[in-house]
Amino acid sequence: MENKSATVTQFLDEQNHPFKNEIEELRNCILAANLSLTENIKWNGPNYCVDNEDRITMRIQPPTKQVQLIFHRGAKKQEQPKDKLIANKSKMLVWKENDRAIITFKSRQDIENGKTEMTTIVNEWINASK
Repeated sequence: MENKSATVTQFLDEQNHPFKNEIEELRNCILAANLSLTENIKWNGPNYCVDNEDRITMRIQPPTKQVQLIFHRGAKKQEQPKDKLIANKSKMLVWKENDRAIITFKSRQDIENGKTEMTTIVNEWINASK
C-alpha cells in the first residue's frame, strides 16, 4: 500500500498490540478507501488526514480487545452542524456529536463484515468534512 506511513508501521511494530492484525487490516481498508488520505500518529494511534486536516483517528490505547475508529473534524472544537455530518444510517456508527462518530471493532470478523460499509463511511466523511 503506497500511502502507508513508515513512521506508523514502526510505531505499531513497537506496540506489541494484541490486536495488531486487526489494526493492520483497518489501516489497509482506510487507506484503500480514499487515496487522498495521509497517515500519521496522533493521540497514540494511527491518524488519517486530508490536506493535513485530521479526519479519522484509530483508538488503540489502552490495548484492549477492541479497536475504534473516531470520525471527527480535527482537534479544535467547531460549531456543530445542525444535522449529522453524513446522512449514513449505518448501525456501525455511534454518534457522539453531529460531527463526531465512532465505529468499534471487537474482532477480525467485525472488520471483514463491515469493510464495504466502512469504505462508504470513510468516503462520505472525507467529502462532508472538507
